[in-house]
Amino acid sequence: MRAVVQRVSSASVTVDGDAGPEVVGAIGPGLLVLVCAMGGDTADDVAWLASKLPALRIFPDAAGRMNLSLLDRQPAERALLVVSQFTLSAPLGPGVSKGNRPAFVAAMPPEPAAAMVDDLMQRLRADGCVVAGGRFGAHMRVALENDGPVTLWVDTRAGREAP
Repeated sequence: MRAVVQRVSSASVTVDGDAGPEVVGAIGPGLLVLVCAMGGDTADDVAWLASKLPALRIFPDAAGRMNLSLLDRQPAERALLVVSQFTLSAPLGPGVSKGNRPAFVAAMPPEPAAAMVDDLMQRLRADGCVVAGGRFGAHMRVALENDGPVTLWVDTRAGREAP
């Protein structure tokens, strides 16, 4: 799985519904996680990412240093907004420079990908996090106020390779 993680003061996801725009997920301070299930991902990738996200030490301590994680915050302040984003499957590095249209063939097909994103959200909730989400497969508008800014790129496969 690939994810872009942003420390935010707030974030929300809006989709167009029958009655007009509808906010389907919103958080205050916490993490916005744009996530993509990649072809070949397994439950081990979901478990690794679910354990990594709340443990990232990217929140300031009393001295202002990035030294605290979501797990160091009060339970009501352990917020994540998880939004599926298949475009993260585009090739990294020089692969995208060969043309102007990125390919997304490395993304997992929609049905199993939706199940993996749901599993990720359930695992985060089971660890005591407050989790909001987007709507899988919908055209979404994501609004955020990046805090820092702090933005990280996480790949479950790269994260488990030896240095």
